[in-house]
Amino acid sequence: MNNLSPKPAPVDNLAWQRLKEAVEAIRPLQAKDGSIDLTGADPERPAADRAAVDALLETVLGALGELAPHFPHDETYLEAVAKDLRRWADGGYGVPDFLDSLLAFHPADQRVDGLEHLVLFPMYTQNGNPHRNLEAVLLRVVWPEWLAELERTRFDNPMFVPITFTDFTAGYDTNSAVLFPETVAVREVPERFTWGGIFCDREAARFRAVSGSAVDLLGLEIPEDAARLIEDQQLAQQTFVLWDLIHDRTHSHGDLPFDPFMIKQRSPFWMYGLEELRCDLTAFKEAVRLEAEGYQQGRHVQYAILFDRLFRFPVTGDRVRNYDGLGGQLLFAYLHKHDALRWTDNRLRIDWDRAAEVTNALCAEIETLYRDGIDRPKTAHWLAAYRLVSRYLTPHPASTWAKGADALPFDQADGKALNKALCDAVLPDEFPLSMFYEALAKKLRDVIASTKGITGAAPEEAAA
Repeated sequence: MNNLSPKPAPVDNLAWQRLKEAVEAIRPLQAKDGSIDLTGADPERPAADRAAVDALLETVLGALGELAPHFPHDETYLEAVAKDLRRWADGGYGVPDFLDSLLAFHPADQRVDGLEHLVLFPMYTQNGNPHRNLEAVLLRVVWPEWLAELERTRFDNPMFVPITFTDFTAGYDTNSAVLFPETVAVREVPERFTWGGIFCDREAARFRAVSGSAVDLLGLEIPEDAARLIEDQQLAQQTFVLWDLIHDRTHSHGDLPFDPFMIKQRSPFWMYGLEELRCDLTAFKEAVRLEAEGYQQGRHVQYAILFDRLFRFPVTGDRVRNYDGLGGQLLFAYLHKHDALRWTDNRLRIDWDRAAEVTNALCAEIETLYRDGIDRPKTAHWLAAYRLVSRYLTPHPASTWAKGADALPFDQADGKALNKALCDAVLPDEFPLSMFYEALAKKLRDVIASTKGITGAAPEEAAA
């Protein structure tokens, strides 16, 4: 008789708990750039004790070695992480450099449903912690066969990795729902990135919490399949992996500027808002086609995009150049002005027979803007984009941009100076919230705040 008990899952392994606790003890010692001051040169914090830091790092390394057998597919990466950690210590805990381990991590090459990864990097977390602290994350890949087939045959996206949380350190106890390689502390930026992870469980759980509350608050009547989507975490996760797959690839498809992400240029924030909205509306358009072909997930993606964009995006975050909020406001206003959405008798009504047609019409307007933009100068394109947005959203009464080209500082001869002057002329809240959204923001404030750090775990699992 075999009396050997099975090995505990990584999250239940005491080595994971030791690793996590040691990382949490290291994080407060780090500066914004990830370094640890051992000399007392930083007047705002006492010098860290070298022996104590070394002991914590040895705990991390020991636990990493114990956990490595659970992840044979990441052997090369985990060995590189250990080397990067030791080099960081040998260098006196200066600015960390984990380029070697970053280049050894290839989750996009191993898209297997349920495959687990242990990720350990000094990094900031987008929409979470802006400092490059050491973070440890246990995660699981979501790659059902139906999604793999769509990616192979229709929506090719070799870098996309949908994932769910198993456990994480404090940087992810935030609103961050992505794991991106560009957030990692490295000595030089790689020529190209080969993967990007999106936590569909956090997206789905956040969507369900906010959409459910908004539907109740607004008295919105929704179809039965939309109600099931809000109620079912697994169904919502499957919906978000499809939405994310199509959205992500759209950034490099269509009639685009040379840098669709606009990472290497400074642009007015509505340009970022239109790009993100374009990608979402392209996903919506494709979802309509998928539904017509018999994919139930296509219908669910349409609901998810409408509800997340209409209810959560406009009232999440502050009002300083909130480009995702702008996109949500624009979608609401477009649907309202085309009579596919009405707010009457203190109830929201959506014409479900027309919602898809009108949403696709907005997508077509943005696509036309992009296509025409290829033939005009950048500043003229910015103006054309502003005119599109302001057709449906009322600008701030003090807006300089709303006055037109004659009011803008086009007297700058130098291109960079002109671009800066035009961006500086944008108000922090160029398109303020409507009265509808001002009221909705107050009512949804608490539920949105409650989604910080949320995962797809059942309440009793999360409590444990």
